[in-house]
Amino acid sequence: MRRYVLAFVLLALQAQAAWAWWDDNWAFRKPLTLDTTSTGASLNASLVDTAVLIRLDVGNFGYFADAQADGADIRFIAGDDKTPLAFHVESWDAAAGMAFVWVKVPVLAPGTSETIYLYYGNPQAKAASDPGATWDVNQVLSYHFAGVPAADATSYANQFAEFGALANPASVIGAGVRFDGAERLQLPPSATVRLLPDRGLTISTWINISAASQGDAVLAELVDPSGSFIRLGIDGLAPYLRVSDGATTTETPRNASLLPGSWRLLTAVIGPDRAVLYLDGSEVARSDATFTETGGVLTVGASGAGGNFLRASLDELSIANTARSADWVALQFANQGQQDLLIRYGEDTAKDTDGAEPSYFLITLQNVTLDGWVVIGVLAIMFVASWIIMITKVMTIRRVRAGNQAFLADFRQSADGASVLADPQDQRQDSTIWQLYDAGSRQIRQRVVGADGESHAATMSPQALDAIRATIDATNVRETQKLNSQMVLLTLAIAGGPFLGLLGTVVGVMITFAAIAATGDVNVNSIAPGIAAALVATVAGLAVAIPALFGYNWLAAQIKEIVADNRVFIDEFVTRVAERYS
Repeated sequence: MRRYVLAFVLLALQAQAAWAWWDDNWAFRKPLTLDTTSTGASLNASLVDTAVLIRLDVGNFGYFADAQADGADIRFIAGDDKTPLAFHVESWDAAAGMAFVWVKVPVLAPGTSETIYLYYGNPQAKAASDPGATWDVNQVLSYHFAGVPAADATSYANQFAEFGALANPASVIGAGVRFDGAERLQLPPSATVRLLPDRGLTISTWINISAASQGDAVLAELVDPSGSFIRLGIDGLAPYLRVSDGATTTETPRNASLLPGSWRLLTAVIGPDRAVLYLDGSEVARSDATFTETGGVLTVGASGAGGNFLRASLDELSIANTARSADWVALQFANQGQQDLLIRYGEDTAKDTDGAEPSYFLITLQNVTLDGWVVIGVLAIMFVASWIIMITKVMTIRRVRAGNQAFLADFRQSADGASVLADPQDQRQDSTIWQLYDAGSRQIRQRVVGADGESHAATMSPQALDAIRATIDATNVRETQKLNSQMVLLTLAIAGGPFLGLLGTVVGVMITFAAIAATGDVNVNSIAPGIAAALVATVAGLAVAIPALFGYNWLAAQIKEIVADNRVFIDEFVTRVAERYS
């Protein structure tokens, strides 16, 4: 029982948390479900401090007018509706109804559907966008290319000293950059953008090849003054990853190919003893390799050593100073692709003037018509009556069982039925078996004990035994009738509750459609409240019938067991009498 109470309390607390409101100064919120099950992003291992992309448009967020024009009032809160999450806005265009926001999620566990909340609708709120806090400590470079020249969105501030790429306003995630065969980006040597053999390096970007005849072009290359280097290149349409420790050069097989005019996510993961190339979140090439510490100038778009220039568009260029897991790579594609498998967007909710969410149940009850309330009132009476009967019967059955067990223990301890029969001192009024015993005892005393109080008859005829059995059987019938009394009311609740509820629903639907016909207002908003209110009567009928059905079946089984015990006792009692007086 204690476990059930605890479970109920936890469910109640969970329900209360689900209806909580983080801050009364915000008027609206939208639930966002992070789906890592097999039907969503399908994670196999947990990820910590992961930045996920939130795409807002008029299809999933039709309330740009309720937020500030630049999105300064948006906030992201964890599922407990208490903990703010770090985030930053890549772009917010209220006029076009389009926004891209990155949110840091503390833990993404496999096979779960966790909910976070987007709050908005506070004209007085100041912007809380914090790009540096959105990424984990391993993310050392991240370019959204929202403008030209672009800036690093991480707290490491790895800024390109040379930024020759062209703006590309229509990219896979907002704006991007374009390389037409003569442009490049160059980052001076950085203490954070470097390969450490014990940590590894991850380079990831969305790429759209514009021409198949570009030759062996360099997408990104990190060259160390010592001679070691890392090159992520495109040879025609085939991506490859080439690494060198200064003495040995290793290159991944060119197993995959890009499609001109199509956006693909290309990720290179290096270390600690492998070089792996991923395309659209799936591994396409791998080679074993040894590495040495590599740093220096990072070039994007063309090689500083005279390589071919890139002809492609890029977006979301990122570098991490660690070898990311396969799950991390797969999640990037599942979340950032055009078909986002990670995020499910829920319905927006407005906070009412009392600071609490509106209750749809109360709204439904407010639309119940008078005839519906009449039916619900009758059902309420049936509900209370059925529960009173069930509780009373349960208490009665418990008393009867306890009385029967106590009496049978004394009765069966008697080796001689005569001693028990002659001295019925323990009168257990709650025991049905005692009632049978008492009825039989009185019959025996009438035949064995004379008017003078002395015992005269030592034997009984078969007819006398039959008469005693008939008397006990009659008592058993009366005791069974007592146990079954008022059970018929439960059958009426089981059979009549749903029909009464259906009657209320049908009448409510009739009235709803009659009102629509009279007013001529045919729309979902006019129909839905009346239909919902009409269905309340059916719900009430089921609420009466379902508990009564379970209670009736349980009580009937218990009564049947008690009656069976009575029959067993009758046979045992008459047998003892026959042995004693034969």
